[in-house]
Order: sequence, then C-alpha cells, then structure tokens
Amino acid sequence: MDLQTIALNVIMSLVATAGFSIAFNIPKRHIFFCSLLGVVSWIVYILLRPSVGEVAATFFGTCAIVLMSRILAVVRKCPVAVLLIPGIITLAPGSAIYYTAYYFVTNDTQSAGRYGFLTLKLALAIVLGIIVVTAIPMPHVKKLINRIKSEHNGAGDLR
Repeated sequence: MDLQTIALNVIMSLVATAGFSIAFNIPKRHIFFCSLLGVVSWIVYILLRPSVGEVAATFFGTCAIVLMSRILAVVRKCPVAVLLIPGIITLAPGSAIYYTAYYFVTNDTQSAGRYGFLTLKLALAIVLGIIVVTAIPMPHVKKLINRIKSEHNGAGDLR
C-alpha cells in the first residue's frame, strides 16, 4: 500500500467518524477524539489485514480502540461509549452486510451464505475485541494512564 493510499484512508476514516459523531450528537469537545479513534482503528485494520486476515485485523483494531477509549474516557471524564461507538464505525462490516443482502435478493444463495458468514465472523471479532479489553480491570488501566502522564511530566495536557 503506497503512502497516497494510506493518507486517503486516514482522511476518509477521519471524515467518516466525525460525521457519525455529529449524527450521534456527540458533544463537540469529544468529536476530535472520536475521529482520532476511528483513524486508529482503520490504520490498525489496513496494516494488519494483509498479514493476519480480515477477521483478525478487525479484532486487533477493535482491541486497540477499546483500550484507547477506556484511557481517554478517564482522561476526558466522559463515558467510554461516547468515544467507542463512533470510533468503531470504521470497522463495521457494512459491505459484507450489503453483499449478503444483494446476493440473497438476486437468488445467489451460495454467495449470500459466504458473505453472511463473513459478516457474522466480523461482528464476532468486534464483540470479542470489546470483551477482551473490557475484561482488563480498571486499576490496571488507571496505572497505565498514570504511567503515560508521568512520562509526559506536564509536557502537554491530554484534555
């Protein structure tokens, strides 16, 4: 993947996540961070997809943004869902759902079944990523936040 394609992917995921954040009435002070999470999830996905596959890349992208959402929720003093839901939009299996419906309507049941199963695997990868990272006890997350803050040592405000 060339640099121009990566840059276009970053811009499009930023715009898409910002659009969903606005549509979901996310407070304005959180839209930038929601968009940043959307970019991170998509970058993790596009970088890992060639080597580990679509489902595993979706899982790791989800894990990355759930952890970042938990950390940012503490730092920004907002619910995790405010940051997580818009950030996860870039990983939603929209095209797989579309092709499942398309092939079902055109009576191509073999292709519909293939895309339906892919949709199910991608959705389960997202759910498992959320469960795995959410299972990390909050004291460990707060310890990580304190370590990050001490490394910055007042160099910049994360809010």
